Amino acid sequence: MKSRNVFTVAAALFGSVFLIAALAVGVMIYFNAAPSRAPADTEGVSIKSGGSAVIEIHEGESSGAVGRRLFEAGIIKNILFWNMLSRIESEYIKTGVYQIELPVSQLALHKVLRDGRQQLVRLTVPEGVTLRKTAAILEEAGICSADSFLYAAKDPALLEEYHIPGETMEGYLYPDTYLFQAQYPAELVVRKMADTFFNRLTELGIDISKLTPAELYEKVTFASIIEREYRDADEAAVIAGVFKNRMERGMRLESCATVEYIITEIQEKPHPRRLFNRDIQIQDPYNTYIRAGLPPGPIAAPGAVALKAAFAPANNDFLFFRVVDPESGRHYFSKNFDEHISAGELLLKGNR
Repeated sequence: MKSRNVFTVAAALFGSVFLIAALAVGVMIYFNAAPSRAPADTEGVSIKSGGSAVIEIHEGESSGAVGRRLFEAGIIKNILFWNMLSRIESEYIKTGVYQIELPVSQLALHKVLRDGRQQLVRLTVPEGVTLRKTAAILEEAGICSADSFLYAAKDPALLEEYHIPGETMEGYLYPDTYLFQAQYPAELVVRKMADTFFNRLTELGIDISKLTPAELYEKVTFASIIEREYRDADEAAVIAGVFKNRMERGMRLESCATVEYIITEIQEKPHPRRLFNRDIQIQDPYNTYIRAGLPPGPIAAPGAVALKAAFAPANNDFLFFRVVDPESGRHYFSKNFDEHISAGELLLKGNR
């Protein structure tokens, strides 16, 4: 009789444990499943038309904060289950931007964010490229569409945030090698490149805290012209010195690069192989052959060499320069117009 009672109690306990375990598994399966409601955009979460979501995990953001955003976006069903997973797992979720195919279970999503599995594409944005050329590079690499990039680069809210007084972020998106996720949000691409630009200024020892946004804009515009004019790094500061001397004397810069910008970026024509008299007479504010001073804004993305030269032009007496070696791009610098013309004659003789 006693053994039968023990057996009965043991069976009851086993049944209770089994029932509790079954309930726990059922609860886990229920909360682990994706929500039935349609997902929607929220802060740091973008729902794509193809049935995926781009999720940005901010640096220093807690798992709980991420869970709240995912719940608001309709990607996870229950915040408590998310927090339980975060407590059980020994590793934290990783900062980054992730593209997740929906619907997705909480366990699978948490593992992706914990492992930091981002599909990254490496691409290089060369020095001296324009916004339109950068947009084409990004689209070809599958990062974002050219149109979305250009739209973000002209966003008034972003321009105000970065204190850029121009109509676009031309010149402020640093040319560098980047790792981006495929189908990355264009706004985040622009932010990354702009943040890199300002970080590079600091690394170069350039203190912009004493400059107004308008003064920095002039420096960036100046650097963009230098970027398009120099070929050898040791000539960049010399060229900057020439332009500085010309502006101080009220002379026009007469930079071919500004005319090329008008033809390729404003008129959207193919890049010219050479400039003719009709080209340097184009009536446009960017044409430094007919307008004194700097153009209205940057004409390209300046790199480190051009930026350093713009902030520290060489002290010299030169007022002119012209190419004397088309292969290397080396220039001849002169102090007066007669010497400048003579250099041109020497180039023609050398070419023969």
